[in-house]
Amino acid sequence: MSISVVKAGLLDSIQDMGRYGYGKWGINAGGVMDAFAARVANMLVGNCSGEPLLEIHFPGPQILFEQNALVSICGADFSPMVNDEYIPLWKPVVVRRNTVLHFPKLNRGARCYLAVHGGFCVDQWLGSGGTHLRAGAGGWKGRPLKKGDELSFKENTVYFSGLLKEDRIVRALPWRADIKNTYHHAHEVFVLPGNEWDVLSLPSKSHFLENNFMIHPSSDRMGYHLKGLPLAMDHELELVSSGVEYGTIQLLPDRQLIVLMADHQTTGGYPRVAHVISAHLPKLAQLRPSECIRFIMTDMVTAERLLAEQHRELQVLQRACLDHLNELVC
Repeated sequence: MSISVVKAGLLDSIQDMGRYGYGKWGINAGGVMDAFAARVANMLVGNCSGEPLLEIHFPGPQILFEQNALVSICGADFSPMVNDEYIPLWKPVVVRRNTVLHFPKLNRGARCYLAVHGGFCVDQWLGSGGTHLRAGAGGWKGRPLKKGDELSFKENTVYFSGLLKEDRIVRALPWRADIKNTYHHAHEVFVLPGNEWDVLSLPSKSHFLENNFMIHPSSDRMGYHLKGLPLAMDHELELVSSGVEYGTIQLLPDRQLIVLMADHQTTGGYPRVAHVISAHLPKLAQLRPSECIRFIMTDMVTAERLLAEQHRELQVLQRACLDHLNELVC
C-alpha cells in the first residue's frame, strides 16, 4: 500500500471533477467543491487535471506515507505538517516514506486537496472516480476514509527519493502556483440574475445586493444555507420543478436563501433568484460556516471573460509544471 489512514478527519473523500450526463436519472454530478484548487494540486505533481484526489475538511486526517511520494496540497490552509516539519501550500513537495502528514491548525478556508504523483487507485462509477456519498459508490468504497484504510498509488517511474537529502524528510520544489486572481476579495461573489429574479420585490432586490449574508452552520456539500434579511416576492408563484446547478441561489419558503453546492439535487421547485458565476465558485467553496458573503450582480460578458482568464491561467500553469518536472527528472 502507499498511504494508510492513521486517524480519520471530519470528511475525507476521494473526489474528481464529477460525473456528468446522468441528471435525468436523478444522479448529480458531485465532484470536488473547489475545482480550481483540485486542478492546480494535480498539475503541480504532473497529473491530468481531473485525476481523483483527496478532499479534506478540518479537523483533518493523519496519513502515513508508506513510500516516497511527490505530493501537493492546495486550497484551505490547515497548517499541513509532515512529522514536525511544515510543508507549503500550492507547491510540489517530495515526502519521505514512513512519515505522517497531519493538519494541526485551521488558518483559513474550508477544504484542501491532496494530490499525489500518478494518482490513487480507486473505484470508478459511471465514468468517475469521485465518491458519491449518497449512493455509496465510486472513490474509496463509496464512503469517506476511515482509520485503517490503505490506498495505493498508481504506478510511476520517477525516483523521487533521489531528490531528498539523507537528513531531510521533505523537500519543497522551487515553483509555486499563483492564485491571487482566483481568491481575491474572498467574500465578494459575482452572480447573474436567475429565472425568477424579476419576481423579487424591489426592496428585496436591494437587500440582496446591499447586505451581507451569513453561512449557517447547517451548511454542507449539498448547499449553503444563508442567514440574512428576509426576502419577498411581488406575488405568490407556483413553479414546476426544473433543473438546477452548482451555484444556483434559491429562495426558500422561510424567505431565506440557499446556494446549491457540489452535491446538490438535480431539480428544484423553489425560485431561482440568481446564479454564482463559474469563476467565483472556488471562492464560494472556501467560505466556512459563520462567514459572510456579499453578492455583486454582473453580466454574462464579464462572467465569460473571468472564466476564460481562469482557464488560460490553468493552461499556462499545466505547461509550466510539466516543463519543470521534466527538467528535474532529466
